[in-house]
Amino acid sequence: MSNNFIELSSTLLYTAFFLYLIATVFFSFTIGSKRKSDGKAAKIGITLAIIGFLAQVSYFITRWMGSGHAPVSNLFEFMTFFGMAIVLGFIIIYFIYKLPVLGLFALPVALIIIAYASMFPTEVSPLIPSLQSHWLYIHVTTVSLAQGILTISFVAGLIYLIRQIDQTKLTRRSFSLEVILYSLILFVGFILASTLFSVMNYNVSFEQPTTGNNVVEVEYHMPAIASPTDSTLITKDVMNPWFETPEWMHGADAGRKLNTLIWSFIFGTGLYLLLFLVFRKRIGAVIQPLLKNARPDLLDEICYRAVAIGFPAFTLGGLIFAAIWAEEAWGRFWGWDPKEVWALITWFFYAAFLHLRLSRGWHGEKSAWLAAVGFAIIMFNLIVVNLVLAGLHSYA
Repeated sequence: MSNNFIELSSTLLYTAFFLYLIATVFFSFTIGSKRKSDGKAAKIGITLAIIGFLAQVSYFITRWMGSGHAPVSNLFEFMTFFGMAIVLGFIIIYFIYKLPVLGLFALPVALIIIAYASMFPTEVSPLIPSLQSHWLYIHVTTVSLAQGILTISFVAGLIYLIRQIDQTKLTRRSFSLEVILYSLILFVGFILASTLFSVMNYNVSFEQPTTGNNVVEVEYHMPAIASPTDSTLITKDVMNPWFETPEWMHGADAGRKLNTLIWSFIFGTGLYLLLFLVFRKRIGAVIQPLLKNARPDLLDEICYRAVAIGFPAFTLGGLIFAAIWAEEAWGRFWGWDPKEVWALITWFFYAAFLHLRLSRGWHGEKSAWLAAVGFAIIMFNLIVVNLVLAGLHSYA
């Protein structure tokens, strides 16, 4: 491994993140304008997004050179690649439809994903035997690219819903939309919690028995709300856990992962309530006036086209290439591993999306809601299945 390449890759990733952030600022200047792409702000924004994307591609290449394998083998690497795929999907769709407001939402989603990834261990480690396959790289990169494009469908659908739903009163539709926005803020809550306790250098240790009368030491870097199952706290003068992790959540890291999710909810909810107190209205109601010039028919078209592009790619990466890798790694094309099950659920959902759109005429708001549910399934697969449910894919 080359430390120089690894350090360079980190610098390139930070550069890409900064450029995406500045690009978002320029796209925000297009709000309220009826022009699509002739404004200088939009041109600067898309240029910065492209330069940032090239910087992140360079990060991917240099980290590959430094580690000796494609950097998609753990949660940090996969989520950074997923963020890059979202930006690529945005760039492709932007040059087809020339809609600057898409960047104002797509790039922040990518920023949240990349920031979320940076909270996980970034160290390069040797691959376990089941990951030493070219089919792994083909499978993971194709799935991530497909999910990045499908995320653009969610972004377009979200903009559509914020613009179209009446925010003057609390209804089932406005409440459901607010839940989506609250869920995005939970990601920011995770980032805030991880950053705060990292700066505090917080550490607490438990001793947990394993099979064969062995004992392992489990470290937390956040105050322990949920302790490991049947464990003993060995760090003194720290907060006592409130409860033990349920036994059905197997794995040495199950307690730490559940604890992280709990703190994410605490910080995310606190941030949401703070925003509500500042603006004295729901987040959707704050954003809606900014989208009055966005064309609903164009947003609906983007929502559909992104799925039409992303679904075939997901079929290849999430089912066909995944089955080939599974047969090579574990000697079977299919098993009922949680990750495989949820990949199949994702595929069935987007197949239903296209069926309802093309055969039943589910356009507009119905299509936008489906795109939001699809993104929720993708994120459940990436986060809950990886962090909570134990399986063959828990290496991430």
